[in-house]
Amino acid sequence: MVTATLRSSRVLINEAAITHNLTHALTGLPKGTDLFAVVKADAYGHGLLRVARVAQAAGANGFCVAVLDEALALRRAGFTLPILVLGIIEPEYAAIAAANHIAVPVGSSEWLTAAIAGLNAADLPKLHVHFALDTGMGRIGFRHLEDIKAAVRVVQAASSQIEITGLFTHFATADDPDPTYFNLQVARFHQFLAALPERPRYVHVANSATSLWHAACDCNLVRFGVAMYGLNPSGRAIETLPYPLAPALSVVSSLSFVKQIAAGEAVSYGATYHAPQTEWIGTVPMGYADGWQRRLQGFHVLVEGEECEIVGRICMDQFMIRLPHQLPTGTPVVLVGRSGEREITLQDVADYAHTIHYEIACGLSERLPRVSIANQPTA
Repeated sequence: MVTATLRSSRVLINEAAITHNLTHALTGLPKGTDLFAVVKADAYGHGLLRVARVAQAAGANGFCVAVLDEALALRRAGFTLPILVLGIIEPEYAAIAAANHIAVPVGSSEWLTAAIAGLNAADLPKLHVHFALDTGMGRIGFRHLEDIKAAVRVVQAASSQIEITGLFTHFATADDPDPTYFNLQVARFHQFLAALPERPRYVHVANSATSLWHAACDCNLVRFGVAMYGLNPSGRAIETLPYPLAPALSVVSSLSFVKQIAAGEAVSYGATYHAPQTEWIGTVPMGYADGWQRRLQGFHVLVEGEECEIVGRICMDQFMIRLPHQLPTGTPVVLVGRSGEREITLQDVADYAHTIHYEIACGLSERLPRVSIANQPTA
């Protein structure tokens, strides 16, 4: 998709806010614990290389990504810190990961056997793997002790080609006020850890939620994700935080067209909105192709510090709002962020759309330019 730099709609990234959040997280880490910045999905919509640069400067010890291509993009950009891919890659790509010093997860002996078959080049570095444990997430990883013991034997037999450098799991309910299921997963994780003949370099369970609200579970690595961007992992379920989070992302545009319509006139596809009286309507040059979803009809944006309702269906490239009075084209519109005394957060948008702020941030398409701003964090 082409990035639309020649229009007013854009995503603003406050790099100081990212640094603020990382600094607080790093300050609170136990001695000997590393922090890997999670920059998957284009850094949750904030920009992969931008956030990686800011995170490295702030003191992050490595990066986590979702797919091998993201890791390779970091390597091509010159980043040399450790990188862990969090999703299972195809075993035929194991040699690419090894050649680029990228660690990958393993969840079965079958994967190991298939990968080792392609790691026979004489000059190829060892492939570093992190054993993934399914302690209750139901996603990827070993589920039984005998399976992980068998996998260890496979690695030991191919020790010149492959090395276990990590062990990890992912919690399903770390952001839930009820710790019952979380504690069950912790107990299962410790059973797996005890079954290994040797503790690997990295032992990690902590995502953002775990790092904020739970002890480190005898681990030495935090995978710092959504909190790095100033977003509460629990949404509104747990309001108490150990340090203030500063949101890093805002979304802005401007009025591209303004008109007055008479009572009874309709707006947008399907004629779902009819003006109850004479109204001023403004058009905003942004739509669902930019990630501003159709289900946000009826929500609002901010214009000159006032809430303006989105009227009619959101189109692919434009949507309409009801203005308090006539305003000139070019008037700024805030979709996420502050205007005057009012603010719209990603959580506000997510609440209206019946989803989570992760989805809203990741759904902002690449057609929207990402622009760094120098604002200081307000949290």
